[in-house]
Amino acid sequence: MELKELRELNQERLLEIEKQIRRQLFDARLKNYTNQLDDTASIRTARRNLARVKTLLQQQQPKVR
Repeated sequence: MELKELRELNQERLLEIEKQIRRQLFDARLKNYTNQLDDTASIRTARRNLARVKTLLQQQQPKVR
């Protein structure tokens, strides 16, 4: 997903997407370990997408002092 699309989503939807990406990353790593993964770049893409979502979730949290 693009960053513009992610910024428009609410926190609940971002949490769902984070869960989906974590599952995709787990599956890709498992397939890579068993030599069943054709596109190894998908691991890198999933990691970066996960980082984007986590960054947006962190930005949406209220700041505590």
